[in-house]
Amino acid sequence: MLGCPKLRCWKQRAPDALLFLTAISSRCRWRFCGENTVPNAAEFPTGNIQFTYEEEQNGTLPFLDTLLVRKEDGTVKLLVYRKTTNTDQYLNFQSHHPLHQKLGVIRTLLDRCNAVVTEEQDKQLETQHVKRALSRCGYPQWTFKKVEQQRSRPKQKGKSKKQEEKARAMVVIPYIKGVTEPLERVFRKHNVSTAVRPKTTLRSLLVHPKDKLDDLVKTDCVYKIPCKSCNEVYIGETGRTFGTRLDEHKKEADSIEVVKYTRSQKRQAQQVDKKSAITDHIARHNCIIDWEGAKVIDREDNRRTRWIKEAVWIRKTAPVMNRDEGAYKLSRIWDSVLTAKAPPTSATYSGEKQHSSQKL
Repeated sequence: MLGCPKLRCWKQRAPDALLFLTAISSRCRWRFCGENTVPNAAEFPTGNIQFTYEEEQNGTLPFLDTLLVRKEDGTVKLLVYRKTTNTDQYLNFQSHHPLHQKLGVIRTLLDRCNAVVTEEQDKQLETQHVKRALSRCGYPQWTFKKVEQQRSRPKQKGKSKKQEEKARAMVVIPYIKGVTEPLERVFRKHNVSTAVRPKTTLRSLLVHPKDKLDDLVKTDCVYKIPCKSCNEVYIGETGRTFGTRLDEHKKEADSIEVVKYTRSQKRQAQQVDKKSAITDHIARHNCIIDWEGAKVIDREDNRRTRWIKEAVWIRKTAPVMNRDEGAYKLSRIWDSVLTAKAPPTSATYSGEKQHSSQKL
């Protein structure tokens, strides 16, 4: 910093820096701050790096989210800095988010007030501003009282290693109002911490940067194939393209449909298990499969998770052609959560063995 007066203070928070100087000359300004026009690029060792700077205006200088204000006696006080474009729009209280996230908005703004603002009178003004802004976003008065009570409680000391080991388990669940809250309490009793995520967001609804894929070229999916003659459907999964798996089903079904049986031969054929549950359905009920209505209903890259999703779809879809409950043995405890009536349990056919005997 050649040509600059004495540096009184340096505070840096990458990539921003705050400097207190007795004065600043034009030479110091381009030497350090890198104005758009450098007098001699050869003399400026970092000529390819352009910096921006902001000087004190009317006794104030913003730095990050703080506003430095020079007082009459020469000392400096700190306030919360807001840009001129700030609208004070925060998470609306009527939005579909868990209550602790909405209370977290209040707590964060009040904590920033206590951490940044230096004088008590300014803290009161900032607190009033926060409450007015959040009230316009629909926050009732009881939310502010609840946060104040939480902040007044003494902070707990760090957990011991034994407590941390007990609470290591964690599960991420979608937030559904009225369902997630009691579920969190159940998990908490068993030392399982929970994190919630939104089920549907504006981003997922509006932002579609890629073209929508046709179902036939989708991979790692759970699919369903309906019957045209009755209301039963077949639920399956595949890691390959859906079109490839659908062609295999069609080929197997065509081999059954082109064969002509006598009455006795047809009776014998119905007693023989076919390679696929779809061909069994065709042979035993003389139905026609709605191949045009086949579609992908879910997707999952992980094979084991895809098996679980297949089992869930089989359990909550009724009636189904499937001869078993899928590649994953889903516990019956989930029957109360899944909406559709569970299919009757039956012996697993030799044609489709279950891949896993684990329980969820």
